[in-house]
Amino acid sequence: MEKQKTREEKVMNLRILELDKLIREEHYPSTAFLCRKLEVSRSTIMRDIEFLRLRYKAPVEFDKEKNGYYYSDNTFFVKSVFLSEGDLFTVSAVLPLLNQYKNTPIAGTMTNILQKIASMLPEKVSVDSEFIAGDISFISDPLPVIAEEVFYGVFEGIRNKCSITFKYRSLKDEEYKPREADPYHVVCQKGNWYVLAFCHKHREIRIFTLSRVKDIKITSKKFQVPENFTPSSYFDGEIGIWNNREKPLNIEIEFEPGIKTYILERKWHKTQKITKRKNGNIRLSFQTNQIQEVANWVLSFGACAKVIKPPVLVEKIKNEAQNLLKKYETL
Repeated sequence: MEKQKTREEKVMNLRILELDKLIREEHYPSTAFLCRKLEVSRSTIMRDIEFLRLRYKAPVEFDKEKNGYYYSDNTFFVKSVFLSEGDLFTVSAVLPLLNQYKNTPIAGTMTNILQKIASMLPEKVSVDSEFIAGDISFISDPLPVIAEEVFYGVFEGIRNKCSITFKYRSLKDEEYKPREADPYHVVCQKGNWYVLAFCHKHREIRIFTLSRVKDIKITSKKFQVPENFTPSSYFDGEIGIWNNREKPLNIEIEFEPGIKTYILERKWHKTQKITKRKNGNIRLSFQTNQIQEVANWVLSFGACAKVIKPPVLVEKIKNEAQNLLKKYETL
């Protein structure tokens, strides 16, 4: 019964849009003409016209001499966005996700787009739902701010295939240094934005973090992206982005029973395999070349995670653990 009602409402909504179009575009359409075009009865047309007046405040008038309908305000049109309760709930749930992009101009642009969509909605929208946006909270990571001219400058360089000059501060540097590069591809990882670009100084493709760029300028120098350039070879979509073009290694990490459920309920990598050990531990294996990113991730589990292989990752974790212990020896 509920499905039938929903279907009838959708049919009516579409018919209202068509009725609005006929009144605007046809020259004083008559009731008989509207009945033929919409394939409905005279009483349905009369109800729909009354609905237009009440629901949308449509200035529908009837000209007796011309025997047809018209809008007394020729700028009027039905704001043709119909949202179901489920649609509205989805919108209310998704809006807070824009916080993940508050460090970029995208947030402002998306807000403007949503405002334009909202302006197309009827003046009043009634939703009978127990779900409201206030019932949902989203927690995003703290993100560095990206200057608007930097964000759009990088994309302009990519679009026009023009080299860019800028000042850049690496993770370990305190001062900005001049750079010139050919921007090839932009990557966003968890709200952090990077550009893969051919660095003129080092004569190789480097990864630049947009939040560490300033004073960007688009030059008149043109470049061509190499045919063999493959963005995915510079990062791992599941693990992260760290400048490393080495071949993927087999990673094996063993987790203690205390976080077993947490590990099992997630898909960490497209190549992953999970096996259960006799001692209750579980072993996660996958392939990636993002060793530093994996090391950071493993360390976040503390003593609950142990790297089995490869040796290079084992040594990296050992060194980090030893350095961490030294920092606390004097306390």
